[in-house]
Amino acid sequence: MSIDLSVLDLVPVPSGTAPSQAVRDSIDLAMLAESHGYKRYWISEHHSMPAIASSSPEVLLSRIGALTERIRIGSGGIMLPNHAPMRVAEHFRTLEALYPGRVDLGLGRAPGSDMRANRALHARSGEHFAEMLDEMRSLSEDRYAADHPYAGVKVVPEDVPLPPIWILGSSGASADMAGAGGYGYSFASHFSPMPAEPALERYRYAFEPSAQFSQPHTILGVSVICAPTDEEAEELAATVDLMWLRLRKGQFLPLPSPAEAHAYSYSDIERNAIKENRARHIIGSPETVRAGLEDVASRTRADELMIVSNIHDAEARLRSYALVADALST
Repeated sequence: MSIDLSVLDLVPVPSGTAPSQAVRDSIDLAMLAESHGYKRYWISEHHSMPAIASSSPEVLLSRIGALTERIRIGSGGIMLPNHAPMRVAEHFRTLEALYPGRVDLGLGRAPGSDMRANRALHARSGEHFAEMLDEMRSLSEDRYAADHPYAGVKVVPEDVPLPPIWILGSSGASADMAGAGGYGYSFASHFSPMPAEPALERYRYAFEPSAQFSQPHTILGVSVICAPTDEEAEELAATVDLMWLRLRKGQFLPLPSPAEAHAYSYSDIERNAIKENRARHIIGSPETVRAGLEDVASRTRADELMIVSNIHDAEARLRSYALVADALST
């Protein structure tokens, strides 16, 4: 079974690692991803979270683009309510000018931060997402009438197109809009408790061809931890267990090591919650992971699987992505 694989990098910050080093580690991962045949490399946007250093995807993408040659680079995604639509268009047209035909513009409506950071960002409510998306496209395509306040405003550089737009979702609420607008659609199964199949089907049913997408295209975010053996993968997965419990409590601490996770005193309720959360992860040896990914791809009919691997050790993280690519290529 042939499955296109891509990477979603949250730029996780492991405990004991400087956030600046986590940013530099992303460059290593992007270069490995290209060498192992991954199709895309997307970076998320989060703010005021010590566990995640992806506060400026556009800047990091510019560096990654310069150090790679073939892999597509993009946002997974830019949280549009945090930004002026024109600035997003300018940033991504500039990336398109630098790396023509290799850039994706993934957009989300969630804040990617807490309420205090939202205020500091002067972010708007996600309810304005559709309006802001239309504004970004209208500016980019010079669609405003002569009597509109934005008439004559130019998104520079003018001689390159806005990259393909992908709508990100985690509940299915944006699936209809993504389809009707002729956009790509990416569903975040790596953290969403909602099943992916209904959202992906709604998107396909609503899809109308566009200049950017002649047919529907779906990407499914999947959390994967791969190691040479099932036992070693389970050991690495202790990190995501404690990380997830902390997130539920609003604790955005750096990724705990497996040793830190084992030292934590879990209550029975927490152990049951971890067991339920494990259903959202594919953990194991290359053979185990391959079977899990093939099952997910078959059930959801996703066109691509976008792998997220929150692993404490940087080398083990790189190895996990390499093992997954090798397992799916045979």
